[in-house]
Amino acid sequence: MNRSTSTDSHPLVSAEELAAELAAPAAGRAAPVLLDVRYEMGGPPGRPAYEAGHIPGAVYVDLDTELAGPPGDGGRHPLPDLGVFGAAMRAAGVSSGSRVVVYDGGQGWASARAWWLLRWAGHREVRVLDGGLAAWRGALSTAVVEPVPGDFAPVPGGMPLLDADGAAALARDGLLLDARAGERYRGEVEPIDAVAGHIPGAVSAPTAGNVTEDGRFLAPEALAARFKELGVWDAPQVGVYCGSGVSAAHEVLALEAAGVRAALYAGSWSEWTRDPSRPVATGPDRG
Repeated sequence: MNRSTSTDSHPLVSAEELAAELAAPAAGRAAPVLLDVRYEMGGPPGRPAYEAGHIPGAVYVDLDTELAGPPGDGGRHPLPDLGVFGAAMRAAGVSSGSRVVVYDGGQGWASARAWWLLRWAGHREVRVLDGGLAAWRGALSTAVVEPVPGDFAPVPGGMPLLDADGAAALARDGLLLDARAGERYRGEVEPIDAVAGHIPGAVSAPTAGNVTEDGRFLAPEALAARFKELGVWDAPQVGVYCGSGVSAAHEVLALEAAGVRAALYAGSWSEWTRDPSRPVATGPDRG
């Protein structure tokens, strides 16, 4: 099992902590750059919600066009073109030395995707607002934010990444967690992708089990206990996939909060099932 390093910033920040940082930045440090990445799968775009009210100073970033590439053989939310992603981050005011806080409406999936992309692209000081905008108790703003452009230049490799072959190998030789709902894993229903089931050897670990009813993450010790039961502590390497690589990023974030560095299969099930030669399993979890 890979441990996250002690030099990495903690991946979560509470609404209370963020409010304090924005009100009185630490001496010699600028306030964190705020990214609003509200997104609802199959729902309306997040920008109108952002324009109706956002945390003061936050800049809107679109998941479909700036945190993902066009759907295709790489899945429904493949990794974005690095040029597009880097330009979006610079336009949002992100520099290499910035502290960045990302939030969404409260589910945490979109913000985790932005967190993972920034970390994978080489940015170290990125945190997710625990509970999202729903947890925020401060005032909201409708002001148009025009940040000073940043200088962030993506350098991939900051977080481990899996392709389809790597995911298959990890399901055999390590631990591959499936972050989708259990009924999708078992193949009982498949509301989005063309084929139901899971990658053979993967273990069901719905990401909903990482949070409380209000969408906040469980305490690190509770997350550690959950992942221990799933076999994480006994695995030489851990990876995660979901439908399109978004909710899996949320599980990677939960693992990071518990002290475990996990790989993301970004293409996930939507890429896996595009190749009819790849095997599909159904039924209960292994073991």
